Amino acid sequence: MNSVYITGMGKFLPGSPVSNDEMEDYLGKIGGKPSKTKRLILEKNQIRYRYYAMDKEQKSVYTNAEMASLAIRDALERNGNVADHDIGFLATGTTRGDVLLPGFASMVHAESGLPVMEIASHSGLCAGGMHALKNAYLHIKSGEHEAAISCASEFLSREFKHTKYEAQGIHGSNRVPFDTDFLRFMLSDGAGAALLQNTPSSVGQSLRIEWIDNKSYANKYDVCMYSGMSKEDGNQSWLDYSSIHEAADHGALNLKQDVRLVNEITKVGVIRFLELVEEGRFDPKEIDWMVCHYSSHVFKEEIFRLLELGGVTIPEEKWFTNLYTKGNTGSASIYIMLEELLNSGHLSEGEQVLCVVPESGRFQTSVMLLTVVGSFQANDLR
Repeated sequence: MNSVYITGMGKFLPGSPVSNDEMEDYLGKIGGKPSKTKRLILEKNQIRYRYYAMDKEQKSVYTNAEMASLAIRDALERNGNVADHDIGFLATGTTRGDVLLPGFASMVHAESGLPVMEIASHSGLCAGGMHALKNAYLHIKSGEHEAAISCASEFLSREFKHTKYEAQGIHGSNRVPFDTDFLRFMLSDGAGAALLQNTPSSVGQSLRIEWIDNKSYANKYDVCMYSGMSKEDGNQSWLDYSSIHEAADHGALNLKQDVRLVNEITKVGVIRFLELVEEGRFDPKEIDWMVCHYSSHVFKEEIFRLLELGGVTIPEEKWFTNLYTKGNTGSASIYIMLEELLNSGHLSEGEQVLCVVPESGRFQTSVMLLTVVGSFQANDLR
């Protein structure tokens, strides 16, 4: 089995950073009134800036597939040694593509201009990006391909246009429930991409993938974060309404999170973390960088508490995130964090990087162990 290396990381963040005060200039005020949820949520998540792929007139500036392709191009340019024709596989992850069909990978493949190749689409929520990465990793490890691209992209701001809620009969008062409204101030847009090869980069640093562990706990939990169904209507699918208009009117297409269940995500993630330690997959004392995707600062505090209860401490100075300045970009977040870390010059050869991505959709956790290979070169900074 081949060793697998991430030899290039790229990202694309649309437009300029959007501050907390500007958010409703882009998303709009439902019923012309500022949200009562916004201040509370921003205090909890502590996100200061995020990016939107639509303008203040709520018109899309990019497509989701276009952002993914721009992140791919960034990754290839940073590597500089891999030609398009060398890439044999493309795997993508996203929460919602631009179209219902075909799959997101087809749209990204076409947008990127890459040659004829094998592709795979992964849909879901935050773990979708890691699922795509593992698919690409296994193709390289098995010898099926020598080079592959894995990417994830999110265009979630357009889910939250005020006009969508104002048109729904279920919200006659123009006030939407907390499980819907608070997500408007949690999520943002952006894309990230990773170039994977069976040899490390000849220039600069690479990240050798030691293993990727994905575990679902859907058999133990109800749905927590979802779209396309209505818990108020007995978990009815949007396809089972008499019309798409009725489904939309009942809010079945809204992106929602069951706030009664969401705190379970930290427990699920920490339990799997401790299981991996018990299995001998890694030693917490040897971890140099902890790259954990958490959607809100409040979850970080809870993760620290639960790890300490489990007898494990990873000092806070080893934790890396850019949640507060880049926003929560769902499945793309792990790519956008790794891109900044790899291209920042902070890594040293031989260091171990542990990546953790919990997902609250119906609860799953992805964990990846990386080893830094090679020395950073100053001209890699950009």
